[in-house]
Amino acid sequence: QVQLVESGGGLVQAGGSLRLSCVASGVMFSINTMGWYRQAPGKQRELVATMTSNSDTNYATSVKGRFTLSRDNVKNSVDLQMDSLKPEDTAVYYCNALVRSDSPISLRAYWGQGTQVTVSS
Repeated sequence: QVQLVESGGGLVQAGGSLRLSCVASGVMFSINTMGWYRQAPGKQRELVATMTSNSDTNYATSVKGRFTLSRDNVKNSVDLQMDSLKPEDTAVYYCNALVRSDSPISLRAYWGQGTQVTVSS
């Protein structure tokens, strides 16, 4: 069973920084895309930042220039460095991994349990 373990959430003042980490275990083949989504109260879950195994990145417009995603394909991990945090960044952040298998050939999305990020004014 694939499991995503998240860490790094917490409370920070506006303008501060946090670093989220996610490590996947139980991956038998490889991970295609890995990254972070978030869900704020009363809002839909949205993409924050993802990266393919070829290091192609996709950032939400609202976080470009402030958040930086890094990925280690050997460790099957991703880190999200969040700088210049704003109150509107407050949300539960979920790690996501699109996992490949060759027996059978397939793709499946896995999610972490979520980690709370709270940015105070």
